[in-house]
Amino acid sequence: MSQDIQIPEIGSVGLLRYAWRALTSMRTALILLLLLGVASIPGSIFPQRTQNPIAVGDSYKNSPELSRWLDRFYMFDVYGSPWFSAIYILLFISLIGCVLPRAIEHFNGARALPPATPKNLNRMEFYATWVPVGNEIETAKRWLKAKRFRILERDGAISAEKGFLRETGNLLFHLALILVLLGISFSSLFGMRGEAILNVGERFVNTPTSYDSLAYGKLFKEGKLEKFIISVDKFDAQYNLLTSAPEDYTLNVSLKRGDLVTVEKHVIKVNSPLAIASTKIYLQANGYSPVVTVRDSNGDVALQGAVPFLPQDANLRSIGAIKAPDAQPQVGFLGSFLPTYERSGSDGAVSAFPQALDPRLLLSVWSGDLGLDDGTPQSVYRIDTSSMSQIGLKALKPGETYVYSTGSITFEGYVQWVNLQIVDDSGKNFALLGAIIAILGLLASLFTRRRRVWIRVGENVEIAGLAKNGAPGLEQEMALFERILKGER
Repeated sequence: MSQDIQIPEIGSVGLLRYAWRALTSMRTALILLLLLGVASIPGSIFPQRTQNPIAVGDSYKNSPELSRWLDRFYMFDVYGSPWFSAIYILLFISLIGCVLPRAIEHFNGARALPPATPKNLNRMEFYATWVPVGNEIETAKRWLKAKRFRILERDGAISAEKGFLRETGNLLFHLALILVLLGISFSSLFGMRGEAILNVGERFVNTPTSYDSLAYGKLFKEGKLEKFIISVDKFDAQYNLLTSAPEDYTLNVSLKRGDLVTVEKHVIKVNSPLAIASTKIYLQANGYSPVVTVRDSNGDVALQGAVPFLPQDANLRSIGAIKAPDAQPQVGFLGSFLPTYERSGSDGAVSAFPQALDPRLLLSVWSGDLGLDDGTPQSVYRIDTSSMSQIGLKALKPGETYVYSTGSITFEGYVQWVNLQIVDDSGKNFALLGAIIAILGLLASLFTRRRRVWIRVGENVEIAGLAKNGAPGLEQEMALFERILKGER
């Protein structure tokens, strides 16, 4: 006769308990970690709005429909997208729920004594027995304590254990990952990062409008920007004469903090940033800015000053764009700056050395609409020549002037520029501490040997050992232990 089996419903509480256990399993944590890596891939394929808004604008210009669809899925803002944040938060919760209970259990286990000696030691590894020749129990206690074993003595038997640091290191490694995630989260929420290119002789006021690029954390308040003014006094670059490789960069600056009148002198190097409270200023890159004077057909100055050019190789061959929208008609120059001019049969004009020993400015002159009046953002280092016509080519030495059909340009000289990265990264210390702890925990986990040793004394002396992590060397240790107990040396 068949009988129906009634299966109780799991209920909402049971469902939540099941979901929590599934989320906090190590398997889920590994899957989420893999998903986080996969989710980061689009951020390296598509330009990100926070890092390269010009490239995002070009994408919209070239493929507007595709770009709109990509933007719907946050392909231009991957790391700030809801789906990336969801994976990150779930991974964070999973690690905490997985590691913390294990850590508590391990802490309680670390204070407990080893388990009692098994009845049948002959089933264990490296078993040995002999007739007693002395006080083996006392000899074993002294030797095991000298080897840092934890000891439980009961009924003429000793149970000893060491190597608990292995599991401690394993847990420290996973707890350190949580600390790293906390540091990264703290920095992304409350930090800021910006860059500014400054010519030697210019000054930088720490306000949002002074930055060339600036990214705030989601919870960073603009009023938290440190108040300071930096003046770039001098920049010195030293290069190897044989390889052209940089040997040293030294930046001398003047600093005014807050509302103070006093001026401080500081030196910034590549690996020695300037710290202002929680803000650090790093020396990132350097290059040259040709100083030019552009005049229109009436002889009026349409542009005058230093224009930063971007280095393209190790010898600082640099390219850039000079735009004169106030000239009548508008005129633009696509240029190459060569610090040490040299002719190459295959490559044409090149730079032979990074220092400006024989500088030249190579210009291509374009006349027409620069496209600056329609509000579309464009790079300061490029010119859209689709609506312009080329009217001349010229190579200039410092002090020379090129006269073209609608005006003239004079190459006055050059100044050096430096790229400063200004960072408020309060969570970096937590991430660094987490990384150090993770390395220490991993080393402890890899190189600590987990051992259990037993000895029972009755009519015969019985000893046995167990390598819990399968680490080699226990056979030699047990042989030494046996000789010590027998009084052999």
